[in-house]
Formats: sequence, structure tokens, C-alpha cells
Amino acid sequence: MKDTLVTLIGGGGFIGRYIAQELLAAGVRVRIAERDPRRAWFLGPLGGLGQTQFAACDVRRPDTVARAVAGSDAVVYLVGTWGPDFVGLQQTGLREAAAAAHAAGVAAFVDVSTIGADAESPSRYYATKGAGEAAARAAFPDLTVLRPSVVFGPEDKFLNRFAAMVALLPVVPVLKPKARFQPVHVVDVARAVARVLADPRAHAAKTYELAGPEVISMIELIEWLAQATGRSPAILPLPDVVGNALSMFGFLPGAPIKRDQWKMLQSDNVASGTLPGLSALGIAPTPMEAVAPAWLVQYRKHGRFSRRAAT
Repeated sequence: MKDTLVTLIGGGGFIGRYIAQELLAAGVRVRIAERDPRRAWFLGPLGGLGQTQFAACDVRRPDTVARAVAGSDAVVYLVGTWGPDFVGLQQTGLREAAAAAHAAGVAAFVDVSTIGADAESPSRYYATKGAGEAAARAAFPDLTVLRPSVVFGPEDKFLNRFAAMVALLPVVPVLKPKARFQPVHVVDVARAVARVLADPRAHAAKTYELAGPEVISMIELIEWLAQATGRSPAILPLPDVVGNALSMFGFLPGAPIKRDQWKMLQSDNVASGTLPGLSALGIAPTPMEAVAPAWLVQYRKHGRFSRRAAT
């Protein structure tokens, strides 16, 4: 892989920054393509001189996508959204990027999608992810799809969001308490991308589900976070009728849940078991309890000082 050029479309985001670090450490040249490249300038010092490039790229403008992928050996698509432009970013944009990569003679194209991607899903997020996969494969037949479950890491909006609630609220309401997840560590996702790009022919036209070693329900997650942060709030499971009603107001600023997120919670976000996973890529999945307490300590009553006192 050394000296190859990999373009990360959306590479300045949460997952993208870890993929960039993994590739830079392997000696790969990385081009970060962002609508506003300044968002990703913090990645520049992580590579050697000239190893990191930046490109302006708006996936809704095919001309900018074509310029961003030109000269690349591989392209990784990382763009996603919670709305409103699901189609433009997760479906049309992905298709245009795959078509541009194919036209440019790019050897490998990886789409970082999600477990639950299904063009027939009632959730627009899942539906456009599924339709985007199909459209991209039609444009780039050797497409490799990676479908992670919920991704956790120091900068995530999953564990951090709920840990903040546990730390701040005396009573933590829990929507869809029995909904199940199989959280995957962001470093494992980054390693999966690097393994695929190290031998793209072996992974061409394949789909992988990237999931962690544990399946956990929403209420179990809240209980685990309370234990990990030394908090003891009252935990209040809410009936579905309440969750459904709250989601109707998801368009309002500060709403606890968007309507589409409520639809996503109607199905478990766990590996199907019918597709290869991290083990097929030679990666042992990382348990949450092995790494998450290192940053969750910030939600303890006395922060890092309370952690030292407890050890």
C-alpha cells in the first residue's frame, strides 16, 4: 500500500479521521475530500511531508467529485447525514462518486454504509443507504461495502450523548429500552478499511458487517454507562406510545429524537450472521469496557480525579 493514494470523501468526520490515521501510519498518501477542507486541516500534521492532501468536494456537484478522485488508487466514501438531504448525500452522491471513480480508472472503491441498510426500510436513513449501495455497485461493480453497527470512540455521538444524560439528569428516560445494538470500535472500522485496501481484489464486490463482540439493549447500555461513570440516576423506560409521540416533534430544535431515528429503532442494529465480519478481515472486535472508560471518566462527578481515587 505504501505510496498509493487513497481519497477519503468525508474523511474529516468521526470515522474518517481514524481511517486517515491508519492509512498514514502504513505509509499511504491520503487525500481528504471535504466540502470545506479547512474542517480537516487538523489531520495534516499526522502524516509525513506531502503525505496528506486536501481537496474541496461537494458530493452534490459531480464536477468537484471528479476532481477529487482524479489520480487516486482507491476511494472511500464516508458521507452520511441525519437529514434532510438523505437522497443527495447517501444515494445520489454515492452513485456519482462511484461513477467518477470508475471513469477515472480507480482500482478500489469502498462504501462505509451501515447495518440496517435496506432500500425498502421505512427509515429514510436506512433506505437511502441501501439504495445508495445498489446504485454505487451498478456504477462500480467491484464495490466493497462495509456495514458497521453503531460506532463508538472518544468523539462519538453515541456513548458520549447518553453518558452526558446519565451525568446530568436525576431521572434518565429511555426510549425503546429493548432495542438492541452491537457497537463497534472506531479503530476496528478503520482497520477494516485498511485491510480491504491492502488487497482490494480479494474483497472486490463483497459486503461485510462490522460489529462488536457484545449485543446490548438500550436500557442495558444506560445501566452500563451509569456504572462506568459512577452515577446512580433513576432509569425510566418509556412506553412506545410516548416515544412515537415525541418523535413527531423531532423537527423542532433540541428535540430528543428525530422521526427517522424512531423508525430506525424499530429494528435491531446487530449483525445478521449471514455476511462476513471483522474476523474475516483478521480483526478481533474490541469490547466497549476495554477502551471506553478511558474517555467516559470525564462524566464522573470529579472527572479524572475520581478515577484515580477509585483505583
